[in-house]
Amino acid sequence: MFSYFKSTGRIKQAYTIAFYNLENLFDTKDNPTTLDDDFTPKGRKNWNYKRYKNKIRKLGNVIAQLGTNKSFYAPAIVGVVEVENQKVLEDLVASKNLKNHQYGIVHYDSPDERGIDVALLYKKEFFELLHSETFPLYLEDEQGNRDYTRDILLVKGNLNGELIYVLVNHWPSRRSGEDLTEEKRIKAAQLATQITAGIISKNANAKIIIMGDFNDNPSNISVKKHLVNNTFYNPMERLINTGNRTLNYKKTWLLFDQIIFSKNFFNNEKEKHSFKYAAVFDRYFLKEWKGKYKGNPFRTYIGKWYQGGFSDHFPVYVYLKKN
Repeated sequence: MFSYFKSTGRIKQAYTIAFYNLENLFDTKDNPTTLDDDFTPKGRKNWNYKRYKNKIRKLGNVIAQLGTNKSFYAPAIVGVVEVENQKVLEDLVASKNLKNHQYGIVHYDSPDERGIDVALLYKKEFFELLHSETFPLYLEDEQGNRDYTRDILLVKGNLNGELIYVLVNHWPSRRSGEDLTEEKRIKAAQLATQITAGIISKNANAKIIIMGDFNDNPSNISVKKHLVNNTFYNPMERLINTGNRTLNYKKTWLLFDQIIFSKNFFNNEKEKHSFKYAAVFDRYFLKEWKGKYKGNPFRTYIGKWYQGGFSDHFPVYVYLKKN
């Protein structure tokens, strides 16, 4: 299944599904209800309009290229995380490299304390939006107070006339330590599983894609035990085993960014989409090219120091072929 495109090159029946952590895509305005002060002109990072527009332009350039070495088209669907609001998404899809692709936006404000949300971009030419909703993840801190984090976004629509469901996730981070925060990601996995079970209970043959920054690798129990059951397949498990990674944290390479899908994407039924290929988009221009961070994702900031890069994550994508 992984050799199909090697022999045929780009084809018109190939459609790209992608995911990208945009690393703190904030506007320059202060939101008094969230912890976004660093990303303002007077904040610690000296975030300003010029830097914002540069980041928008660069991210749009990356998204427009995802999958185009195998497909004739820019991605049909792109899940994104770490976006502040609807306005930054509107600016992104209106940027130089994306404006002609006519992307629609699915976005809801989440209760995350920093004000970062998850969202979905879809190419209107190929995807018809039917329904969307969010599912809050209820967590508590050590004192029993609610620990606010990102919702899970569910989008239902027709991809070239075929009904599919997409879940966009951004699970709790490891900032306080992997072991101390593991239970939070397990709860996120259980919520995602509840959502997919609800879909399957109404449509046993539903085609489902689960994507996101899980803040865990494919081998961690939150993903492998609590999310990927007999109904789903995770191509990122094969990628990590062959040395592919999407971020580097404290000199350790990780693959937190994943796209998982129901196994019925392997069915080669007429007029349906089937899975063919998965990859990390880690082109040279997305990497630090010198110094102690050489080879790492070329990010916007390192600490408070502006770098002018893209993101601290590489995007991931899969190809679907319409039979």
